[in-house]
Amino acid sequence: MQTAINERAGARRSAFFSQERIVLAIAALMFVVFGVTLPGFLNAGNLLSLVQSVSILGILAIGMALTIIGRGIDLAIISTMAMSVAWVIFMLGGGTPVWQAVLLGYIFVVCIGLVIGFLVAYAEIPAIFATLAMTTAIYGFTRVAFVDVDLLFIPESASWTREFGAGYLFGIPIPVIAFAAVALLAHLFLRHTKPGVFIRAMGDNPLKARIAGMPTRPMMLLQYVISASIAFFAGLVLATLVGTMNTRVVNSTMVYDVILVVVLGGIVLSGGRGGIFNVIVGTLLIGIFLNGMTIMNVSYSIQNLIKGVILLVAIIIDTVLNPRDEQTSQQGDI
Repeated sequence: MQTAINERAGARRSAFFSQERIVLAIAALMFVVFGVTLPGFLNAGNLLSLVQSVSILGILAIGMALTIIGRGIDLAIISTMAMSVAWVIFMLGGGTPVWQAVLLGYIFVVCIGLVIGFLVAYAEIPAIFATLAMTTAIYGFTRVAFVDVDLLFIPESASWTREFGAGYLFGIPIPVIAFAAVALLAHLFLRHTKPGVFIRAMGDNPLKARIAGMPTRPMMLLQYVISASIAFFAGLVLATLVGTMNTRVVNSTMVYDVILVVVLGGIVLSGGRGGIFNVIVGTLLIGIFLNGMTIMNVSYSIQNLIKGVILLVAIIIDTVLNPRDEQTSQQGDI
Protein backbone atom coordinates (compact mmCIF):
# COMPACT_ATOMS: atom_id res chain seq x y z
CA MET A 1 0.00 0.00 0.00
CA GLN A 2 2.75 2.41 0.95
CA THR A 3 4.57 1.59 -2.30
CA ALA A 4 1.46 2.41 -4.33
CA ILE A 5 1.03 5.68 -2.51
CA ASN A 6 4.66 6.61 -3.15
CA GLU A 7 4.27 5.75 -6.84
CA ARG A 8 1.24 8.04 -7.11
CA ALA A 9 3.15 10.75 -5.28
CA GLY A 10 6.01 10.39 -7.75
CA ALA A 11 3.62 10.72 -10.68
CA ARG A 12 2.20 13.87 -9.18
CA ARG A 13 5.66 15.27 -8.58
CA SER A 14 6.45 14.91 -12.27
CA ALA A 15 3.10 16.51 -13.16
CA PHE A 16 3.79 19.46 -10.90
CA PHE A 17 7.43 19.84 -11.83
CA SER A 18 6.62 22.19 -14.71
CA GLN A 19 4.62 24.43 -12.37
CA GLU A 20 7.46 24.53 -9.85
CA ARG A 21 9.90 25.34 -12.64
CA ILE A 22 7.68 28.15 -13.90
CA VAL A 23 7.37 29.67 -10.43
CA LEU A 24 11.12 29.41 -9.90
CA ALA A 25 11.76 31.04 -13.29
CA ILE A 26 9.39 33.89 -12.44
CA ALA A 27 11.18 34.41 -9.12
CA ALA A 28 14.56 34.50 -10.88
CA LEU A 29 13.27 36.92 -13.52
CA MET A 30 11.76 39.17 -10.87
CA PHE A 31 15.05 39.15 -8.95
CA VAL A 32 16.96 40.22 -12.08
CA VAL A 33 14.45 42.93 -12.99
CA PHE A 34 14.39 44.36 -9.47
CA GLY A 35 18.17 44.17 -9.30
CA VAL A 36 18.50 46.22 -12.49
CA THR A 37 15.68 48.72 -11.92
CA LEU A 38 15.52 49.27 -8.16
CA PRO A 39 18.35 51.16 -6.49
CA GLY A 40 19.46 49.41 -3.34
CA PHE A 41 17.82 46.08 -4.12
CA LEU A 42 21.17 44.32 -4.51
CA ASN A 43 22.71 46.00 -1.48
CA ALA A 44 24.07 43.52 1.03
CA GLY A 45 21.86 44.93 3.79
CA ASN A 46 18.70 44.57 1.72
CA LEU A 47 19.56 41.06 0.57
CA LEU A 48 20.26 40.07 4.16
CA SER A 49 16.89 41.46 5.22
CA LEU A 50 15.28 39.63 2.30
CA VAL A 51 16.67 36.20 3.12
CA GLN A 52 15.89 36.58 6.82
CA SER A 53 12.28 37.63 6.28
CA VAL A 54 11.82 34.99 3.60
CA SER A 55 13.08 32.35 6.02
CA ILE A 56 10.45 33.18 8.65
CA LEU A 57 7.71 33.17 6.02
CA GLY A 58 9.00 29.90 4.62
CA ILE A 59 9.04 28.13 7.99
CA LEU A 60 5.42 29.16 8.60
CA ALA A 61 4.48 28.09 5.07
CA ILE A 62 5.86 24.60 5.71
CA GLY A 63 3.53 24.23 8.69
CA MET A 64 0.60 25.47 6.60
CA ALA A 65 1.54 23.16 3.72
CA LEU A 66 1.54 20.07 5.92
CA THR A 67 -2.03 20.75 7.04
CA ILE A 68 -3.22 21.52 3.51
CA ILE A 69 -1.61 18.36 2.13
CA GLY A 70 -3.60 16.50 4.79
CA ARG A 71 -6.79 18.18 3.52
CA GLY A 72 -6.99 20.83 6.22
CA ILE A 73 -5.90 24.40 6.80
CA ASP A 74 -4.50 26.27 9.81
CA LEU A 75 -5.63 29.89 9.94
CA ALA A 76 -4.53 30.02 13.59
CA ILE A 77 -0.85 29.56 12.76
CA ILE A 78 0.07 33.25 13.23
CA SER A 79 -1.91 33.52 16.46
CA THR A 80 -0.19 30.40 17.76
CA MET A 81 3.22 31.78 16.85
CA ALA A 82 2.74 35.25 18.28
CA MET A 83 0.97 34.46 21.53
CA SER A 84 3.06 31.46 22.54
CA VAL A 85 6.35 33.30 21.99
CA ALA A 86 4.97 36.44 23.63
CA TRP A 87 4.29 34.35 26.74
CA VAL A 88 7.81 32.93 26.60
CA ILE A 89 9.28 36.45 26.51
CA PHE A 90 6.92 37.53 29.29
CA MET A 91 8.19 34.66 31.46
CA LEU A 92 11.79 35.58 30.67
CA GLY A 93 11.09 39.11 31.86
CA GLY A 94 9.86 37.65 35.14
CA GLY A 95 13.08 35.75 35.71
CA THR A 96 12.05 32.31 34.43
CA PRO A 97 15.04 30.34 33.05
CA VAL A 98 15.15 30.20 29.27
CA TRP A 99 14.81 26.42 29.05
CA GLN A 100 11.79 26.41 31.33
CA ALA A 101 10.06 29.27 29.52
CA VAL A 102 10.59 27.60 26.15
CA LEU A 103 9.37 24.25 27.49
CA LEU A 104 6.19 25.79 28.91
CA GLY A 105 5.62 27.68 25.67
CA TYR A 106 5.97 24.46 23.70
CA ILE A 107 3.54 22.62 25.97
CA PHE A 108 1.12 25.47 25.33
CA VAL A 109 1.36 25.12 21.54
CA VAL A 110 0.98 21.33 21.74
CA CYS A 111 -2.26 21.90 23.66
CA ILE A 112 -3.37 24.35 20.96
CA GLY A 113 -2.65 21.79 18.25
CA LEU A 114 -4.53 19.08 20.12
CA VAL A 115 -7.56 21.32 20.63
CA ILE A 116 -7.67 22.28 16.95
CA GLY A 117 -7.13 18.68 15.89
CA PHE A 118 -9.92 17.50 18.18
CA LEU A 119 -12.33 20.10 16.79
CA VAL A 120 -11.55 19.05 13.22
CA ALA A 121 -11.12 15.29 13.62
CA TYR A 122 -13.64 14.37 16.30
CA ALA A 123 -16.12 17.25 16.49
CA GLU A 124 -15.96 17.31 12.67
CA ILE A 125 -15.97 21.09 12.45
CA PRO A 126 -14.61 22.21 9.05
CA ALA A 127 -10.97 23.18 9.53
CA ILE A 128 -11.38 26.65 8.07
CA PHE A 129 -13.99 27.53 10.71
CA ALA A 130 -12.30 25.73 13.61
CA THR A 131 -8.96 27.44 13.04
CA LEU A 132 -10.56 30.82 12.36
CA ALA A 133 -12.37 30.64 15.70
CA MET A 134 -9.23 29.42 17.45
CA THR A 135 -7.30 32.43 16.15
CA THR A 136 -9.42 34.71 18.30
CA ALA A 137 -9.61 32.23 21.17
CA ILE A 138 -5.83 31.85 21.39
CA TYR A 139 -5.30 35.60 21.32
CA GLY A 140 -8.00 36.32 23.90
CA PHE A 141 -7.01 33.53 26.27
CA THR A 142 -3.33 34.44 26.23
CA ARG A 143 -4.03 38.14 26.80
CA VAL A 144 -6.30 37.35 29.75
CA ALA A 145 -4.27 34.56 31.33
CA PHE A 146 -0.63 35.31 30.52
CA VAL A 147 0.28 38.50 28.65
CA ASP A 148 -1.42 41.87 29.11
CA VAL A 149 0.67 44.02 26.72
CA ASP A 150 1.00 44.24 22.94
CA LEU A 151 4.77 44.56 22.54
CA LEU A 152 7.31 42.50 24.48
CA PHE A 153 11.10 42.84 24.37
CA ILE A 154 13.59 40.10 25.17
CA PRO A 155 15.07 41.14 28.54
CA GLU A 156 18.75 41.87 29.03
CA SER A 157 19.09 38.74 31.15
CA ALA A 158 18.29 36.67 28.05
CA SER A 159 19.96 38.91 25.48
CA TRP A 160 22.30 36.06 24.58
CA THR A 161 19.37 34.36 22.86
CA ARG A 162 19.65 37.00 20.12
CA GLU A 163 22.55 34.95 18.77
CA PHE A 164 20.01 32.31 17.74
CA GLY A 165 18.05 34.52 15.36
CA ALA A 166 20.55 37.25 14.48
CA GLY A 167 23.68 35.11 14.38
CA TYR A 168 25.55 33.35 11.58
CA LEU A 169 26.88 29.87 11.06
CA PHE A 170 29.65 29.50 8.47
CA GLY A 171 28.67 32.92 7.15
CA ILE A 172 25.02 31.92 6.63
CA PRO A 173 22.26 33.68 8.64
CA ILE A 174 20.82 31.28 11.18
CA PRO A 175 17.20 31.95 10.06
CA VAL A 176 18.16 30.60 6.63
CA ILE A 177 19.71 27.53 8.22
CA ALA A 178 16.58 27.11 10.36
CA PHE A 179 14.37 27.28 7.25
CA ALA A 180 16.54 24.72 5.47
CA ALA A 181 16.50 22.40 8.50
CA VAL A 182 12.70 22.56 8.85
CA ALA A 183 12.29 22.02 5.11
CA LEU A 184 14.55 18.96 5.18
CA LEU A 185 12.82 17.45 8.20
CA ALA A 186 9.37 18.09 6.70
CA HIS A 187 10.45 16.50 3.41
CA LEU A 188 11.78 13.42 5.17
CA PHE A 189 8.62 13.23 7.27
CA LEU A 190 6.33 13.31 4.24
CA ARG A 191 8.34 10.94 2.07
CA HIS A 192 9.95 8.48 4.44
CA THR A 193 7.76 8.05 7.52
CA LYS A 194 4.53 6.15 7.92
CA PRO A 195 2.61 9.11 9.49
CA GLY A 196 3.74 11.31 6.60
CA VAL A 197 2.52 8.79 4.05
CA PHE A 198 -0.77 8.48 5.96
CA ILE A 199 -1.28 12.25 5.97
CA ARG A 200 -0.65 12.48 2.23
CA ALA A 201 -2.97 9.54 1.53
CA MET A 202 -5.60 11.02 3.83
CA GLY A 203 -5.44 14.29 1.92
CA ASP A 204 -5.59 12.52 -1.42
CA ASN A 205 -8.67 10.44 -0.63
CA PRO A 206 -9.92 10.43 2.98
CA LEU A 207 -12.56 7.77 2.40
CA LYS A 208 -10.13 5.28 0.88
CA ALA A 209 -7.58 6.05 3.56
CA ARG A 210 -10.11 5.24 6.26
CA ILE A 211 -11.29 2.07 4.52
CA ALA A 212 -7.66 0.99 4.20
CA GLY A 213 -7.38 1.13 7.97
CA MET A 214 -5.30 4.28 8.30
CA PRO A 215 -5.77 6.14 11.62
CA THR A 216 -7.16 9.25 9.96
CA ARG A 217 -8.39 11.01 13.10
CA PRO A 218 -5.13 10.61 15.06
CA MET A 219 -3.27 11.78 11.94
CA MET A 220 -5.39 14.93 11.96
CA LEU A 221 -4.39 15.55 15.55
CA LEU A 222 -0.76 14.99 14.60
CA GLN A 223 -0.77 17.37 11.65
CA TYR A 224 -2.14 20.25 13.74
CA VAL A 225 0.33 19.57 16.54
CA ILE A 226 3.13 19.65 13.96
CA SER A 227 1.78 22.89 12.48
CA ALA A 228 1.61 24.50 15.93
CA SER A 229 5.12 23.29 16.75
CA ILE A 230 6.51 24.76 13.53
CA ALA A 231 4.71 28.04 14.27
CA PHE A 232 6.33 28.13 17.71
CA PHE A 233 9.77 27.52 16.22
CA ALA A 234 9.23 30.26 13.62
CA GLY A 235 8.20 32.63 16.40
CA LEU A 236 11.35 31.88 18.38
CA VAL A 237 13.50 32.58 15.32
CA LEU A 238 11.60 35.81 14.62
CA ALA A 239 11.73 37.04 18.23
CA THR A 240 15.44 36.35 18.61
CA LEU A 241 16.08 38.02 15.24
CA VAL A 242 14.36 41.33 16.04
CA GLY A 243 14.43 41.13 19.84
CA THR A 244 10.68 41.57 20.24
CA MET A 245 7.30 40.00 19.66
CA ASN A 246 4.33 42.17 18.75
CA THR A 247 1.07 40.38 19.49
CA ARG A 248 -0.76 42.68 17.06
CA VAL A 249 0.69 40.61 14.24
CA VAL A 250 -2.29 38.32 14.91
CA ASN A 251 -4.51 40.95 13.28
CA SER A 252 -2.18 41.47 10.31
CA THR A 253 -2.38 39.92 6.84
CA MET A 254 0.57 37.62 7.53
CA VAL A 255 -1.55 34.49 7.42
CA TYR A 256 -2.60 35.41 3.87
CA ASP A 257 1.07 35.79 2.91
CA VAL A 258 1.64 32.26 4.19
CA ILE A 259 -1.32 30.89 2.23
CA LEU A 260 -0.16 32.81 -0.85
CA VAL A 261 3.25 31.16 -0.63
CA VAL A 262 1.67 27.73 -0.39
CA VAL A 263 -0.82 28.20 -3.22
CA LEU A 264 1.58 29.88 -5.64
CA GLY A 265 4.20 27.26 -4.88
CA GLY A 266 1.85 24.57 -6.15
CA ILE A 267 0.38 22.94 -3.04
CA VAL A 268 -3.10 21.83 -4.10
CA LEU A 269 -5.85 23.09 -1.79
CA SER A 270 -7.83 19.89 -2.30
CA GLY A 271 -5.12 18.03 -0.39
CA GLY A 272 -2.75 15.14 -1.03
CA ARG A 273 -0.55 16.88 -3.60
CA GLY A 274 2.57 18.95 -3.55
CA GLY A 275 5.70 18.88 -1.45
CA ILE A 276 8.25 20.95 0.38
CA PHE A 277 9.98 22.09 -2.82
CA ASN A 278 6.72 23.80 -3.74
CA VAL A 279 6.95 25.79 -0.51
CA ILE A 280 10.56 26.78 -1.20
CA VAL A 281 9.88 28.18 -4.66
CA GLY A 282 6.71 29.93 -3.47
CA THR A 283 8.64 31.48 -0.59
CA LEU A 284 11.32 32.83 -2.92
CA LEU A 285 8.74 34.34 -5.26
CA ILE A 286 6.69 36.07 -2.57
CA GLY A 287 9.76 37.19 -0.64
CA ILE A 288 11.29 38.88 -3.67
CA PHE A 289 7.94 40.40 -4.63
CA LEU A 290 7.27 41.88 -1.18
CA ASN A 291 10.80 43.21 -0.88
CA GLY A 292 10.57 44.90 -4.28
CA MET A 293 7.21 46.44 -3.43
CA THR A 294 8.67 47.83 -0.21
CA ILE A 295 11.65 49.41 -1.97
CA MET A 296 9.28 51.01 -4.50
CA ASN A 297 7.41 52.55 -1.55
CA VAL A 298 4.17 50.87 -2.60
CA SER A 299 1.71 51.56 0.21
CA TYR A 300 0.71 48.78 2.57
CA SER A 301 -2.89 49.00 1.37
CA ILE A 302 -1.90 48.66 -2.28
CA GLN A 303 0.35 45.72 -1.44
CA ASN A 304 -2.55 44.02 0.31
CA LEU A 305 -4.77 44.68 -2.70
CA ILE A 306 -2.22 43.17 -5.08
CA LYS A 307 -1.66 40.16 -2.84
CA GLY A 308 -5.40 39.67 -2.45
CA VAL A 309 -5.94 39.68 -6.20
CA ILE A 310 -3.05 37.27 -6.77
CA LEU A 311 -4.35 34.93 -4.06
CA LEU A 312 -7.89 35.03 -5.48
CA VAL A 313 -6.66 34.25 -8.99
CA ALA A 314 -4.45 31.44 -7.67
CA ILE A 315 -7.35 29.90 -5.75
CA ILE A 316 -9.62 30.11 -8.80
CA ILE A 317 -7.00 28.41 -10.96
CA ASP A 318 -6.46 25.74 -8.31
CA THR A 319 -10.21 25.13 -8.06
CA VAL A 320 -10.56 24.78 -11.83
CA LEU A 321 -7.56 22.49 -12.22
CA ASN A 322 -8.18 20.45 -9.07
CA PRO A 323 -11.91 20.32 -8.35
CA ARG A 324 -13.10 18.65 -5.17
CA ASP A 325 -16.06 16.34 -5.59
CA GLU A 326 -19.12 16.78 -3.40
CA GLN A 327 -18.34 13.75 -1.26
CA THR A 328 -14.97 15.07 -0.08
CA SER A 329 -15.41 18.82 -0.40
CA GLN A 330 -15.82 19.55 3.31
CA GLN A 331 -12.60 20.16 5.22
CA GLY A 332 -12.19 17.57 7.93
CA ASP A 333 -15.12 15.41 6.79
CA ILE A 334 -13.65 12.00 7.53
